[in-house]
Amino acid sequence: MQTDTLTIDAVRDAIASKKTTATELAEAHYKRIAAEDTLIHSYLSLSRERALKKAAEIDTLVAKGDPLPPLAGVPIGIKDVLTMQGAPATAGSKILEGYRPPYDATCVARLEAAGAVLLGKLNCDEFAMGSSNENSAYGPVRNPRATDHVPGGSSGGSAAAVAAGFAVATLGTDTGGSIRQPAAFCGVTGLLPTYGRISRYGLIAFASSLDRVGPLTRSVKDAALLLETLAGHDTMDATSSHQPAPKYTAELAKPASGLRVGVPEEYFGEGLDPEIRAAIEKTISQLEAAGCTVKKVSLPHTRYAVPTYYVIATAEASSNLARFDGVRYGHRAKDATTLSAMYRKSRDEGFGTEVKRRILLGTYVLSAGYYDAYYRKAQQVRMLLTHDFLNAFAEVDVLVAPMTPMPAFKLGEKVDDPLEMYLADIYTVAASLAGICGISVPCGETKAGLPIGVQLLGPHFGEPVLLRAALAVEQAQQAGK
Repeated sequence: MQTDTLTIDAVRDAIASKKTTATELAEAHYKRIAAEDTLIHSYLSLSRERALKKAAEIDTLVAKGDPLPPLAGVPIGIKDVLTMQGAPATAGSKILEGYRPPYDATCVARLEAAGAVLLGKLNCDEFAMGSSNENSAYGPVRNPRATDHVPGGSSGGSAAAVAAGFAVATLGTDTGGSIRQPAAFCGVTGLLPTYGRISRYGLIAFASSLDRVGPLTRSVKDAALLLETLAGHDTMDATSSHQPAPKYTAELAKPASGLRVGVPEEYFGEGLDPEIRAAIEKTISQLEAAGCTVKKVSLPHTRYAVPTYYVIATAEASSNLARFDGVRYGHRAKDATTLSAMYRKSRDEGFGTEVKRRILLGTYVLSAGYYDAYYRKAQQVRMLLTHDFLNAFAEVDVLVAPMTPMPAFKLGEKVDDPLEMYLADIYTVAASLAGICGISVPCGETKAGLPIGVQLLGPHFGEPVLLRAALAVEQAQQAGK
């Protein structure tokens, strides 16, 4: 069975019409993973017993002629920063090696309740800190489209698994671009929901005011289907929104014509790869042809987004990662003779270089004498960035911009230059700081065959309009093939 082109609708229809079974489909994915993932390294662990048990339940429903749930038999992978009961949850770190949580994340439970078959846990940058998936303690992920290139990060395993046919869809997380950027690098669709739209309960925290869970899929409709399943208030997450979630797939039936599309001038400056610029400009022309009106807008504080993000995100990481001390679970140094030595050695042995770097940065900006100069100031600038978007969305419905300044780079190319790696987040972190929604949709390829993604951004809880615009982009790409 060809697993690398399947969509959610195709899976559900094939199972409902008895062209295949959920069990056969799960086994086909496991067969492909066994054959090809040794090179790509997208999975850290497989949940074969749990997956096949769920697949058998779906097959029983089919045999009885009972109604099927919306994700019946759909094979899905889960980023390893989300908990699945009994399965390893390493967050890509040695410090959590051997930890098996006793509960499911809310998003995991909702997927399974909707009939999804959960194949296993996906590789990622350690504690979701990275833009290339080279920071995983268990080895890097390779880009299926060019295996000597990175898949992006931190949800590199999630994007690679969809691109390689190792899952129909996956869950990733996005703190500063970690769903959208790998989606662009691997040529798949990645949705960043509004902060609070999807529960974070069961997500191993990096930066709590920024972390978001979202889907990576092969189509805009699949992203809308997963959002329908995952969206909604959760009593276990105080930051999840009470705002009712609409039926997102129904919104896709509405035309994109008449939408007001904004083009932020600050996202088209120096440093943007010429091939990416051309692809984005072509996409803007396609939206015009679809009946959208296009106008330039300004997001004047954009140049402050990267430093603001790396103050706030590292400060929150310093606080959140203080809990990993070797006392209750995870790695504990064996030869420590005092409590303080155990803390120091356990954390030194368990954390990787990038995590240590961010903890140090975060501890510094929160320290006495520097809190006001850095952390408080960053929060003030965050409000300015948010108001930039609010002002823009008073004039337009969605924004269209580059997803990344360059296509996927080669493994090892930027690993020794963290500043250059951080600056690659220039188009992603502002939306993260503002809490708005966004999506990355494939919009072409470079001459070398590397995928290019376009970024669409919408206002808070503006996913219905965002998805309509994204579908217009997708349809224009398909028409152009």
